[in-house]
Amino acid sequence: MTDQAPPAYSGPQRVLSGVQPSGALHLGNYLGALVKFARLQHEVETFIFVADMHAITVWQDPKLLAGQVREITAAYLASGLDPKVATIFPQSAVPEHAELAWIFNCVARLGWLDRMTQFKEKSGKHKERSSVGLYTYPVLQAADILLYKATQVPVGDDQRQHLELTRDVAAKFNHDFEVPGYFPLPDAMTQGPGARIMSLRDGAAKMSKSDPSDNSRLNLLDDADTIAQKVRKAKTDPEPLPETLDELKARPEAENLVGIYAALDGRTSAQVLAEFTGQGFGAFKPKLADLAVAKLGPVGDEMRRLMADPAEIDRVLAAGAERARAAAAPTLAEVRKIVGFWGA
Repeated sequence: MTDQAPPAYSGPQRVLSGVQPSGALHLGNYLGALVKFARLQHEVETFIFVADMHAITVWQDPKLLAGQVREITAAYLASGLDPKVATIFPQSAVPEHAELAWIFNCVARLGWLDRMTQFKEKSGKHKERSSVGLYTYPVLQAADILLYKATQVPVGDDQRQHLELTRDVAAKFNHDFEVPGYFPLPDAMTQGPGARIMSLRDGAAKMSKSDPSDNSRLNLLDDADTIAQKVRKAKTDPEPLPETLDELKARPEAENLVGIYAALDGRTSAQVLAEFTGQGFGAFKPKLADLAVAKLGPVGDEMRRLMADPAEIDRVLAAGAERARAAAAPTLAEVRKIVGFWGA
């Protein structure tokens, strides 16, 4: 007799993702996440949150944090997310996240967290000075995902290890408490073109809101002149654009700019090369600047309009939090019963 695999999760398909309110959003966030959230909301039930609980794993100014949450929400809305379709909410407004995270802290294993490379990168040589929250961040992330029984999670390369931990937590919970198939083992969603936008100053480094150089990124709130100036100053090499993608791969800054053009224009890098092969960056950069202004300008304008009416953003967040809690509460109630808590 052979061992049979445990029953697979058979509930509804759901997508969940979130962005931390810890700095200005940029082109990488827009292409790698926001526009894809906007598309997904029409394909599958979608939960999108502002990860303010994750943000405070490192110091955040309490006077600024609520405003940063509104700014992320404005970016969601300006990028096409519809609060009547997707559930948009602040993580901290749904206390079930924290309670499920504690339960998962008692399921996850120390060795799993010790292997998390992102903690090692963020804590550096002084991990003893890092917050416990930064260390257990992946467990809270597992709670974020599994609280809504999300089956798919759009993730970048830097989060794939955390998603694997989420799958481990789900599998161990299902096994230890003899509830096979209770939690899904969520899959990573391949984000396709634009998923990894690199710095304008270094084609080997990911575009990041924590980069000390503002010229390394195109912020969503940059005006047209600033966008054009940053594109003109973007690091390149002296050679004209090549004919093939194989040739392009050996030139990281050129590959990045071609990839940005392709993602903004809804084309492949090969199609962009076909148009610009043999041309220098003196010809290519102005076209890229015009395209970036045309695509990002309206997003920034809409964000500024929304941020001028914080009460409206708060209404969106409050309604989303109510919907999120309605989805989260039954899961937590079942989990409390499964683990044997009094009164459950």
